[in-house]
Amino acid sequence: MSVVDRLRGEEGVNDDLVLLFLDNLVWPILVVTFIAFGFLLPESFFTTRNIRFLLLSSAAIGMLALGESVCLLSGHFDLSVGSVAGFSAMITGLFMSQWFPSAPGVVGIAVILLVGGTIGLLNGVSVAYLGVNPFLQTLAFFIIFRGATIAASTYPITDLPESYLFVGGGDILPGVPTAVAILFVSFALVGFILKYEPFGLAIYAVGGNEQASRESGINTKKIVLAVYILSGVFSGLGGLLFTGFLGAATPSLGENQLFPAFAAAIIGGISIFGGRGNLVGALGGVLLLGTIEAGLVMLQVQPTLIRMTNGIILLGAIILYTGIEKYRKAKLQV
Repeated sequence: MSVVDRLRGEEGVNDDLVLLFLDNLVWPILVVTFIAFGFLLPESFFTTRNIRFLLLSSAAIGMLALGESVCLLSGHFDLSVGSVAGFSAMITGLFMSQWFPSAPGVVGIAVILLVGGTIGLLNGVSVAYLGVNPFLQTLAFFIIFRGATIAASTYPITDLPESYLFVGGGDILPGVPTAVAILFVSFALVGFILKYEPFGLAIYAVGGNEQASRESGINTKKIVLAVYILSGVFSGLGGLLFTGFLGAATPSLGENQLFPAFAAAIIGGISIFGGRGNLVGALGGVLLLGTIEAGLVMLQVQPTLIRMTNGIILLGAIILYTGIEKYRKAKLQV
């Protein structure tokens, strides 16, 4: 091997390491952010109680981000995740408290997942089989189900079984919230499927090049349909965790949660164009947003400024991602 070849090989290894670091940049940022809030709030931020609350409050939005991430990886997106979470929670709350008050909590869990999955099915059929633009389809459902949630009830539904609320508000082990366990298990399970199972690899393929995937024998319509069903199910699960966390199904549940879910995925390195990214990064995005929001709340920052901060973070993530993609393309052309 010549010296030139050796230098080129070393340069290629260095480029791979740089790209690996950039693809997982959310984790160093999370550590720095966590330490920074720890210095600003030395007596309260590093406490076990605060960390537990941070993780618990991030679990529900994590489910929405998980559904959104799977959609983005397939080259699509779902603007209705927050509205679906709110509507699923409200309808199931009415089901459990008024329509079938004697039903056990496990029935309510099945109902909320079924409602979310059914809405996801409708999204998938419209996008995959009817050719409706994903933006227009999911935007319409975002508006429809936000209004339907308020139309169903303008009052919080509080008379819910403990076994139903336990999923989002109880502890599966002493000091370990059930919702947090669900968050990490869900990300791990879906991440495994995406990396090792044919279905997961097909999602990446469709997101990378849908036409080429179709020509290679992948049933792209079924993949897109399945992706939207998964998004709906995870939105319903997010609604369940929100309900348990709040102790009630409220008319505002899921409101303003679309963009944090979307931001968490993008911040974590999920490509807005599909076919690139991993759920480890998306989980980091969820925890980063949760850390920032918890820190700003403890610093008594106004809620409107917190929302503005989330928007700035999303913009910064998009700019950073664009720069990373340009760097990646430049290295591939060398």
